[in-house]
Amino acid sequence: MTKEAFSPAGRSAAEISKGATEILVLSEVDVMACIDLSQLLDVLEDGFKALSQGKVVNPPRPQLDIPGAGYSLAMPAWMEGMNLTVKIVNVFEGNLAKTLPSHLATISLFDPLSGLPVCIMDGTFITAVRTSGSAVLSVRALARRDARIVTVVGAGVQANQHLHLLPLVRDFAEIRVASKSFDDAAALARLHPSVVAVADLEAAVRSSDVVCLATHSYEPVIEADWVRPGTHVSSVGVAPPGGEMPIELIGKSSLFVETREAFEPTPVGSCELAGFDPDFGTELGAMLDRAPGRVSDQQITTYKAMGIAMEDMVAADLAYRCAKRLRKGKLIVL
Repeated sequence: MTKEAFSPAGRSAAEISKGATEILVLSEVDVMACIDLSQLLDVLEDGFKALSQGKVVNPPRPQLDIPGAGYSLAMPAWMEGMNLTVKIVNVFEGNLAKTLPSHLATISLFDPLSGLPVCIMDGTFITAVRTSGSAVLSVRALARRDARIVTVVGAGVQANQHLHLLPLVRDFAEIRVASKSFDDAAALARLHPSVVAVADLEAAVRSSDVVCLATHSYEPVIEADWVRPGTHVSSVGVAPPGGEMPIELIGKSSLFVETREAFEPTPVGSCELAGFDPDFGTELGAMLDRAPGRVSDQQITTYKAMGIAMEDMVAADLAYRCAKRLRKGKLIVL
């Protein structure tokens, strides 16, 4: 006969129920109001350092495929001082024709001592801003100190967030946006008074100090020989089996990645990095913490992002703490 487990209150495990649990719910509007972009860059930097120091539990993300429609990813992460964080992101490219974002996400936070849920928040804005945030963090750390001209390639959600974030890390003389459709680039530029839409992508890249790729292209959107010495190039587009960044450019650059898992097969890793030795890349957090970054004004540096759960965790924590302080959101009982 097994010994029956009792709680400190004297009740057996069979008699204990969860009971009513209050959960804070944050809408997309709440989350947007609670994320200060400058603070986001700082918490991302701290998160990348902690990740490279082995302080973050950030397991590979499983993927659930829905044939002919899209896929769903589960992205959990945790570190001491944070809530357990789990994001579910659904990627359905056909949504754009329905005037919906292609990436839709929900983030849940759980108390690390009990496992009880404490918050459910929209994760769509966080998914966009944390990905572009990591790329712009790489600009802050790796672009030349005298970098003056930046070109963003793409005209979607990621490009838009880049344009919000880039002025926070450098006093650029000119910020440009280019796209496969000039009309799309011009429409995005109108949302940012200081941004210029350009039609000649090659000329723009050849004269840029920083190039930020933010497309959903299945093939390279620039050529390696357009990139002049001393340029920093970031890439956040994920579109297997090809990808937006030229492999030749990666091969002649100093490469930085979120984690060494970037060299794993997709969907965990980057299709552009297939075949590269993982030792070829340096983790962004290691560089921010202690490893060499840019060592020459002639060095080409590249950063390839895949989006990892640590980024969601620190962004969600920022939103949650702000929401509690400002009393944003609504309480529900589960």
